[in-house]
Amino acid sequence: MAKLSLTQFVTLDGVYQAPGGPKEDTRGGFTHGGWSFPYADDDFGAFITGVFDRVGAFLLGRRTYDIFAGAWPRVTDESDPVASRLNSLPKYVVSTTLDKAEWHNSTIVSGDVAAEVARLKRELPDGELQIHGSGALARSLMAHDLIDEMHLLVYPVVLGSGLRLFADGVPPTRFDTYRTAGRPEYGAFELAE
Repeated sequence: MAKLSLTQFVTLDGVYQAPGGPKEDTRGGFTHGGWSFPYADDDFGAFITGVFDRVGAFLLGRRTYDIFAGAWPRVTDESDPVASRLNSLPKYVVSTTLDKAEWHNSTIVSGDVAAEVARLKRELPDGELQIHGSGALARSLMAHDLIDEMHLLVYPVVLGSGLRLFADGVPPTRFDTYRTAGRPEYGAFELAE
């Protein structure tokens, strides 16, 4: 059984939109694209390599799929830890608008997405089914308790606008070092009399 993980770049104020470049995702007039670039360093590279070392398959929203498919197939270095996996491993694309997915080893997922993702988790071999970006998809799967682990790279920047990963109405969830662990536990600090 595969574990479903989410890797997301997030600002201190919860924005996940367009970390890669100014023109990557301008929905809603977003003008802060490329905000993560100044923070890329060797530690970041090592972390991402570790994430991609665990992948068995990818689950992507259509927008992320389009961005990735427009760039990664051009990276042909088989020793590149990201490109080699993105270009060869299965990619499941959640979309209601795509008729076909051209990128090698891509399959469109539509209909009851939660049921399909639950099936994929059961049927794929051990390893991670990974979501990268794809915030709307991630939020919908959080609502069904389908994400097992979150790799949140929180950057020391506040943007003030953009799409938020944890929007109002997200199911209350407790984590154990970013692994989902059920519903929150509550308590109270009692004042000594």
